[in-house]
Amino acid sequence: MANLLLAFIYLAFISLGLPDAVLGSAWPSMYSGLGVPVSYAGIISMIISSGTVISALMSDRLTRRFGAGRVTAVSVAVTAAALIGFSLSGSFIMLCIIALPYGLGAGSVDAALNNYVAIHYESRHMSWLHCMWGLGASAGPFIMSYALTSGLGWPSGYRFIGIFQVALSAALLLSLPLWRRCSGGAENGANAGERVSYGRLLRERGVWEDMLAFFCYCGMEQTAGLWAASYLVLNSGVNEETAAGLASMFYLGITAGRLFSGFLTSRFDDTALPRLGYSLTAAAIVILLLPAGQYVSAGALLLLGLGCAPVYPCYIHATPARFGTNSSQAVMGLQMASAFFGSTLVPPVFGFIARRTTFGVYPFYLLAFLLLMTLSHTRLERLRSCRAK
Repeated sequence: MANLLLAFIYLAFISLGLPDAVLGSAWPSMYSGLGVPVSYAGIISMIISSGTVISALMSDRLTRRFGAGRVTAVSVAVTAAALIGFSLSGSFIMLCIIALPYGLGAGSVDAALNNYVAIHYESRHMSWLHCMWGLGASAGPFIMSYALTSGLGWPSGYRFIGIFQVALSAALLLSLPLWRRCSGGAENGANAGERVSYGRLLRERGVWEDMLAFFCYCGMEQTAGLWAASYLVLNSGVNEETAAGLASMFYLGITAGRLFSGFLTSRFDDTALPRLGYSLTAAAIVILLLPAGQYVSAGALLLLGLGCAPVYPCYIHATPARFGTNSSQAVMGLQMASAFFGSTLVPPVFGFIARRTTFGVYPFYLLAFLLLMTLSHTRLERLRSCRAK
């Protein structure tokens, strides 16, 4: 039963990743038909992120009331409706309106599933869960590319993904009895205790350090992926077509790294494995600084992805052990909100800096967030050790 439920959770994370990279791949075909500047993609992206932050902060209340299974099924259904709504939208204003439920559908399910797996499954499953997200995030642009190259247009790409989400939502509804059976009568081990307010959590030792680590990690990851191709073109002289392909090595590294790090959890715990990731990430940044050609840069991006791979899953899986199962769902809401703030704010700041200086600051910018993340995580572990004594 537990393995069957885990299969549904894996499918849910594939579906969570599917829409994440679609806007970027579809926008070059969308903006001219909508009659808006190319920069307006940022408006839609920020609305989606805002919805995600709101729903992440609501995740503890929703999951306690309805259970992780229901929250997951309904959230996927909301996302499916938003994707189909995108496919039917003929104006930029309509896209902005639909972007809010698009984001609302993601935050709660992300926090609910992460907390459920952290409580009920071993660390390796958390790594493989986020590997499934990587598969979904990689598949989304391919589906959109198929729709565009087949002459079907970007609405069909959104429609295909939306239909998949509808089918998955129906499957998740059918799986609801599994959640209760596999959890001993309760869908979430955190539901039994008294609800912890965010005000109280923010006064607890280690929570701010935890939030800062998530902010730094997601900001660094999003910056690395978003600006990798531009760095290769503007700093290393690589042509646009080649740079686009080489930049994908970063995401390949993350996906493959999360697959392999699942096996490494038998030898490294949730503290040691991120430290290994920090070392690989630092090495990759140093290699990026070397004027050694495009293929060495591609290898550095692959290594950068491998270094990033174990950090986020291990951070999440350690949450119940650090803060207790009763508080973990609320803490994850704060983690997800911090993560989305980081991925929304940090990359544009780099773009602002690079436009006024040079794209050569790309490795140094990544290094600054790596150091801040490492310091935050180290302090968090120190506080945890003091609390355990």
